[in-house]
Amino acid sequence: MTNRELRLSVGASPGQRVVAVVAGVLVAAVGAAFVALPLVADGLLRRLTGPGDAFASYEEARDLPPGLLPPGLRDSADPNQSGPSPFIGLCGLPFVLLGLYLVLRVLRTAAWLDGSRVRVRGALRTRTVDLAAARIEPGRPSHREADGVGPAGGPRVRAILATEPGSTRGVTIPLRGMGLPSLPPSELRALAEAITSGRPGDGRDDDTRAVTEHLHRLAERPWTD
Repeated sequence: MTNRELRLSVGASPGQRVVAVVAGVLVAAVGAAFVALPLVADGLLRRLTGPGDAFASYEEARDLPPGLLPPGLRDSADPNQSGPSPFIGLCGLPFVLLGLYLVLRVLRTAAWLDGSRVRVRGALRTRTVDLAAARIEPGRPSHREADGVGPAGGPRVRAILATEPGSTRGVTIPLRGMGLPSLPPSELRALAEAITSGRPGDGRDDDTRAVTEHLHRLAERPWTD
């Protein structure tokens, strides 16, 4: 097993990154525009319905008799009337966060293998796990791929889940390459070697053995779709 840090070819391809970043920026921009709309609309309404003289609002002229009020204030003499509530703009905040998350996930997603330790970086955080000591399980296939068939007739596994002993949260390691259906064979073999390094081969860990065998089969016969 090599001790040189190996960057795994996970994440989106350059073309997918461009599309995802553009989509994320557009979603965030629409949400930001929705957040700012009540403030802009309120200021615009004040300008359009303002008195155009020394009185800036009804509050400054409310002590005058209604007959002496400027026409702009006379038509809106109710001080309880106001423009759109700024809280309405908060409905656009989820879209801003969604767009930013999409951009961060596409640009930051990466993984490195250093000996038996793998480091996976997501949109907001980075997690590290020792594959030689972790519990290894196949990732859950999506509904579309639940009946998929992998190399040599085995089940199609798109990711593996590594969980440190005593922990309830695992680290998901994708088996897809950048714009490819799977990682390169050299990286698949490196993952399999990192998992089995120093691990007893007494057959008690069936999931781990099944995952490593799948990695070796996939390295010998990669997916083509």
